[in-house]
Amino acid sequence: MGAKQQGATVTDGRWLTIPRTLCFIFNGNDVLLMKRAAHKRIFPNCYNGVGGHIERDEDPLTSARREIREETGLIVNNLQLRAVYNIDTNEANGIILFIFTGETKTRNVTPNSEGSLHWVPRGEVMRLALVEDLPYILPRIFAMEDNTPPLFVHVSYDNNDEIRLKFADD
Repeated sequence: MGAKQQGATVTDGRWLTIPRTLCFIFNGNDVLLMKRAAHKRIFPNCYNGVGGHIERDEDPLTSARREIREETGLIVNNLQLRAVYNIDTNEANGIILFIFTGETKTRNVTPNSEGSLHWVPRGEVMRLALVEDLPYILPRIFAMEDNTPPLFVHVSYDNNDEIRLKFADD
């Protein structure tokens, strides 16, 4: 089957998604979080992992490696897929988010314009001003073993614009 036979042009009535990655990097008991810059349109001044859009010529793993390198300067080992989000933003397009974890032996990060990078002990993460879904997902991710399969999550918003997460394994 060739590229034109994949059905990618049949978009009428289809819900389309924008692919992104999000990565949480560990060094010992600490996790690297980015406090997003105040000027950012999405989640200003909130703590999140690092990541971004998947480029046309990338798979999710390659994108995660690139985003980590661009936003932190780190080379990360043992990158593992931990969750896949299907995010319904009540718009014509949604987001598909691939969440990874990885490990690094160094804490030396390169500053960038996206926000400030902070090594945070896992036990202190929940006290921060986190992006709205992190209090639901990070405890599950922190508890995962190396061989734990990824979580599959549908994210939506109710009539009051409050986030709702539905885990496939619940």
